[in-house]
Amino acid sequence: MDQNQIISKTIDFVKDKLIGAEGGHDWFHIERVYNNAQLISKTENADRFIVALGALLHDIADAKFHDGDETVGPKVAREFLFQQNIDSTIIEHVIKIIENISYKSSLSKSQNKFTSIELDIVQDADRLDAIGAIGIARCFNYGGFKNREIYNPDIAPNLNMTKEEYKNSTAPTINHFYEKLLLLKDKMNTKSGKKIAKKRHEYMIKYLDQFDAEWNGKL
Repeated sequence: MDQNQIISKTIDFVKDKLIGAEGGHDWFHIERVYNNAQLISKTENADRFIVALGALLHDIADAKFHDGDETVGPKVAREFLFQQNIDSTIIEHVIKIIENISYKSSLSKSQNKFTSIELDIVQDADRLDAIGAIGIARCFNYGGFKNREIYNPDIAPNLNMTKEEYKNSTAPTINHFYEKLLLLKDKMNTKSGKKIAKKRHEYMIKYLDQFDAEWNGKL
């Protein structure tokens, strides 16, 4: 199979695997990340085949839906890619993207983190889908999925969480803006990612201002 055929087959595989997934981590999330990654790739010197596979498979089995097990996603992706007779170096690169893309991975103290422009692109694409109008919708959808409070003024955001604290957090949904979403703008890797993130960040600030005003009866 050529690369386009493999990408097409990967799309079909991911769509099938994510039937019934939580709304913020379903096929449409993958599609948006894939499209974002393709857009960013146009201005970066990267292997676009690896970027495409990394974007399509990055959430094939998100650990938060598998009792926190971070090995499931890489295992599922590796088995699928192996069946497509893809070069082993490409497979390993895609697996490294899946293992290192998440925000919680950035909270780890490991000194030997994997880096590549392809990871940078897919990570930016994924983070862009976590902010702005869609990011707000995804945030509250997941909060509802986990039956969390929307907001509780007595529970302050934890701005210095470890990876384990982040994974185990049950804080109100609004806290997630301060603990992660508002921090993503300054964690973008690529020039294109930073440019898009700036506009989406500003939208979230306006939303939170409106939320605060309504919560406190000012509007």
